[in-house]
Amino acid sequence: MRLATWNVNSIRARDARLRAWLASRAPEVVCLQELKCEVTQLPEWLAADGWHVAATGQKTYNGVAILSREPLEKVLLNLDDGGDGDAPEQARLACATVDGVKIISAYFPNGNVLGSDKYQYKLRWMQRLRAWLEKHCKPEEQVALCGDFNVAPEARDVCDPSKWESTVLYAPEIRAALEKQVRSWGFVDAFRQHEQGKVFSWWDYRAGAFRKDQGLRIDHVFVTEALSKRTRAARVDREERVGETPSDHAPVIVEFE
Repeated sequence: MRLATWNVNSIRARDARLRAWLASRAPEVVCLQELKCEVTQLPEWLAADGWHVAATGQKTYNGVAILSREPLEKVLLNLDDGGDGDAPEQARLACATVDGVKIISAYFPNGNVLGSDKYQYKLRWMQRLRAWLEKHCKPEEQVALCGDFNVAPEARDVCDPSKWESTVLYAPEIRAALEKQVRSWGFVDAFRQHEQGKVFSWWDYRAGAFRKDQGLRIDHVFVTEALSKRTRAARVDREERVGETPSDHAPVIVEFE
């Protein structure tokens, strides 16, 4: 299985690029984030090209999808209501089973700035994700949590740690939350099983960040121990960040036996 995750930053803006990328890279399963459209507005060619789709969307913001060459089973959309006043109206999670593997496409909140209401929502969202995992998944199963986590876990995931440690993407508090609420549930970072260097998946559109390679690794594929034993390779497809009208994220690809 070749599994990819990609924040496309508007599927309609990336329509032609996405279709060409799917044809050239030939993944079997793809998790997409930031669709920025309602499900009824997804490209018609997805079905025509043979993709099975599970998606949740909303107008203008958020939205996630799972594309699969094989039929999707046991589809779940959106987080459960956590009972904390945060209704699950934001379209940030889709889950489906493909060939016995539970695939989750997730778009974590950005958080805006430290201390803001949006940052507090980001922390609560991670707590709700942990509760969702406890309810719907088991660590001994084959589970892949894929997506834009909006968190760089380690110093090697950041171009300049001293610059970014006061931001919502790399602050010690948010890295600790990712560890406590997500990774410790039973996940292994599949990318780090195969690549140890400084490799990024997101670069700001501004100030020539991509040309200077001033990026962060915030797009991840976390897998359970049972699934981690099947990984064979992992990489960031940097080529998809160049050219006309790219997303600010590059796809992350993990291959399983």
